Amino acid sequence: MDSYQLKLEAPWPEVKEMLKEVNMELTDEDLELKPGGEKELLERLSRKMNKSISEVKTWIESVSFNKGIAG
Repeated sequence: MDSYQLKLEAPWPEVKEMLKEVNMELTDEDLELKPGGEKELLERLSRKMNKSISEVKTWIESVSFNKGIAG
């Protein structure tokens, strides 16, 4: 399903590090992304952050596009 497809401006390893800088509660385990595993990642983060999947997806993409400026 395309609604889970992340549109990132940087490779995932870089985005993952930016996300950890913005939200220090997130771990490597929380941010593990396997090929085709966007849905699982978004569901896991949605539960941990107590936000909707849509909000988490928007947040990840904004951090990616803003190079870590988004909060």
